[in-house]
Amino acid sequence: MEKVLVTGATGYIALHCVQQLLDKGYAVNGSIRSPERKNEIIDALKNSNTSTENLNLFTFNLTSDDGWDAGMEGCDYVLHVASPLALENHTEDYFVKPAVEGAMRALKFAKKHNVKKVVLTSSVAAIFETGIEKVDYDENDWSDPDNPKISNYAKSKTLAEKAAWDFLDQEDNPFEFAVINPALVIGPSLSGDLGVSNFAIEMVVTGKMPVAIPLQFGFVDVRDVATAHILAMENTESNGERFALAESDLWYRDIANLLRKNGFDKAPTFSVPVWLAKILAVFNKELKVTVPYLGRVRSVVKATKAKDILGWNPRPSEDSILEIANQIKDMGLIK
Repeated sequence: MEKVLVTGATGYIALHCVQQLLDKGYAVNGSIRSPERKNEIIDALKNSNTSTENLNLFTFNLTSDDGWDAGMEGCDYVLHVASPLALENHTEDYFVKPAVEGAMRALKFAKKHNVKKVVLTSSVAAIFETGIEKVDYDENDWSDPDNPKISNYAKSKTLAEKAAWDFLDQEDNPFEFAVINPALVIGPSLSGDLGVSNFAIEMVVTGKMPVAIPLQFGFVDVRDVATAHILAMENTESNGERFALAESDLWYRDIANLLRKNGFDKAPTFSVPVWLAKILAVFNKELKVTVPYLGRVRSVVKATKAKDILGWNPRPSEDSILEIANQIKDMGLIK
């Protein structure tokens, strides 16, 4: 039985990776930062009718070598999913240091333990911030970490991914390697942790966003992101490739319309222009983080490498939005 290490196993994407790997017959080692969260993973998987017989959990983190040897021992593959993520634009050290150090530890220990292949979770944040304004992007585009307008999160994803590619060059490709660059990841959570990216839907469905601001995202379902990781892990054609993932591009007005049509009455009725959204953001901390992106159109939907090489077939984003909206409702978050 082949074994896979999944880092950050309590995380939104990583837990879906763990579930799918176990369901496919792999043994899984999962990393957690706190042993107190072990039962959270076990309970979530059991509630989804996934056997945990072949799951082992290890406590280690991105900024220390302690525990990595034990977690990596005997693994054939690594999905390095763990990385700092937060809505607020925290300091550069909050994002960059653990992201880069974590990626380097994952690769260093993968080489030490003769792992066959590593799949790294990056982001479209490592693609979009080129400093050159355009609409359509693909895997050939790279964010510029020296761009003065780049967010600390985007900088962390860019520097971590670049450091990984540099490591492969310097170490003469010690293992196979691929990168997954998803857009905004949405859809049902396996645990009570909805994930930071689902906040985009939570704001609309709960009425925290009273009007639809002019903000567009590429969307992709969390289950399809997990599937892409495993397809990349299993397919040698993915070696040395980046895969941008997005099923569709939607504006907040599209999301609000979809939710209202399906009975979510707290979704906003009115849309506002960019200038008014900027004024509203002065008085609303949730809106404040969106200001740099208002009115911008950036897309990787036309980047079809994942479909062409991996046979990736994502579900409609509208279905994912309704599923997470219903989960938010079931959790009693709509007041």
